[in-house]
Amino acid sequence: MPTTATAAVLRARGAPYALEPVELVEPGPGQVLVRIRACGICHTDVGVQNNEQGLPLPQVLGHEGAGEVLATGPGVSRLAVGDRVVLSYASCGSCPNCAAARPQYCGQFMALNYAGVLDDGRVPMAGPGGEPIYGGFFGQSSFATHALAYERNAVKMADDGLPWEVLAPFGCGMQTGSGTVYNALAPRAGQSLAVFGTGSVGLAALMAAADLGCAPLFAIDRNPARLELARSLGATHTIVADGRDVMAAIREVLPLGLDFAVDTTGVGPVIRAGVEALATRGQLVMLAVTPPGTEITLNPNMLLGGKALRGVVEGDADPQAFIPQLIARHRAGRFPHDRLVTTYPFAAINEAVADMRAGKVIKPVLMMD
Repeated sequence: MPTTATAAVLRARGAPYALEPVELVEPGPGQVLVRIRACGICHTDVGVQNNEQGLPLPQVLGHEGAGEVLATGPGVSRLAVGDRVVLSYASCGSCPNCAAARPQYCGQFMALNYAGVLDDGRVPMAGPGGEPIYGGFFGQSSFATHALAYERNAVKMADDGLPWEVLAPFGCGMQTGSGTVYNALAPRAGQSLAVFGTGSVGLAALMAAADLGCAPLFAIDRNPARLELARSLGATHTIVADGRDVMAAIREVLPLGLDFAVDTTGVGPVIRAGVEALATRGQLVMLAVTPPGTEITLNPNMLLGGKALRGVVEGDADPQAFIPQLIARHRAGRFPHDRLVTTYPFAAINEAVADMRAGKVIKPVLMMD
């Protein structure tokens, strides 16, 4: 039988969300039905809401869901009804990258996470009168009281009382920022690192860098209040990006330049400044999903000396392995991401998005109950 749920439906690009009743199809092979308890809001949700990226509408977004398994489809063996899960991105499990334990670079990534349908081709939801409501966003569409996910992207959690609002952000933002440092860059203690943009992803990267002993550890942002928070989370130096020459400010501390930089802004001139601030063999990683038409202008000579400019998806992380590791770090006090969270009732989703865009909150998390 179809499951009745309440979902935040996006009906037009740039429009607010509307809470509407929907019916979810039954879980098919490898799929699970999850009662969503909490869902973080990510800048990717905001970008897709406001910029044309080819996703069909109307659609339900949301990709940092956490909740309980209500039903399982054929072939599901690792999860059972009642299991607590954190949902992350979907992957096929059979392409060369998945077979090499690199599901974040799955050959079917766009089809599984952005197409608006399930892997079996079904539209996952219907509105009143049977209107198709697209979903399956990042293998979940968790801006809803219930979501269809996959056994592969549902990470089983221990039943130890960790709050839903703490669990939900692990699925994307915390994984992306921290995994970029832990997995992709893997700095040694004493190496330098700078984070450009101190939203949730940037601060996740900064907390990971502090955990690994990076020093000096820079945080760069336009918001002085966020830089104060960054200091309390381990930044040794902060730079207010208010028209200053950021590259020069970094080189005042590090004349030879940075070992590593993480850009979460997606802004061309900021990325250029980060590349200019790199030391020989330094690396800059870009994490932001940018609006169509965004370009970066670089002189190729900037990359001489073994410098690297690269992109990373989902923190180079396999959620099944990495999210439990990140939760262990949180429990040990090494990754205090709960300090970034502000909760909102599900009905206040548009207020939460507005507060996030205005810089009033860092990681809004919707509570479905």
